[in-house]
Amino acid sequence: MAPDMLFNLILKALLQTLQMVAIAGVIGTVIGLPIGVFLATSGRGELFSAPTVNRVFGLVVNAVRSTPFIILVVAIIPFTRFVTGTSIGTSAAIVPLTVATVPFVARLIEAAIREVDKGLIEAARAMGATPLQIVTKVLLAEARPGIVLALTMTAVSLIGYSAMVGAVGGGGLGDLGIRYGYQRFMPDVMLAVVVVLIVLVQAVQSVGDALARRFDKRSRKN
Repeated sequence: MAPDMLFNLILKALLQTLQMVAIAGVIGTVIGLPIGVFLATSGRGELFSAPTVNRVFGLVVNAVRSTPFIILVVAIIPFTRFVTGTSIGTSAAIVPLTVATVPFVARLIEAAIREVDKGLIEAARAMGATPLQIVTKVLLAEARPGIVLALTMTAVSLIGYSAMVGAVGGGGLGDLGIRYGYQRFMPDVMLAVVVVLIVLVQAVQSVGDALARRFDKRSRKN
């Protein structure tokens, strides 16, 4: 394939991938973040003690997380059509990507919050802080490095998922690799797609690691 044509195809597919990752990541984080906070603070004896509801949320989150992504894409095609009017293309791919992102983010946020020193929570309680203040001023503030790393991991996973939806006509770099690299036997296109995906993942991971170090108080002390 001519270099200029390959460049144009890669650029278009890259923009589609970035669109899918950005939209699904933002929506998934907006929904998954409060769910993660709730899971971390609603167990027995926690700030918002509601063990029964906690278990229900946990079961739903685990059910979605345990479903292989490609099966999830196919399983929610009717819902995808209802939301976007189609089951193929970039817009349609955003729906399963978002559905997969929510429980992923929720569990990572829960894990990050549980890493916060319990002594800080007790100190805040002793000072008269309300549960909501403890969440916003203590838990989320202290868990920022872990949250940044969680969102970085989410973005990296979304890049991989976005390539997978290419197998079912989802657009982006994965779709380009399938249509040209595999179906039309163009190894140069497949190689270019792989290289771009690797560079994209490395860039996202590097930025995420740098931000996490910036928010980490222990790193700044050292």
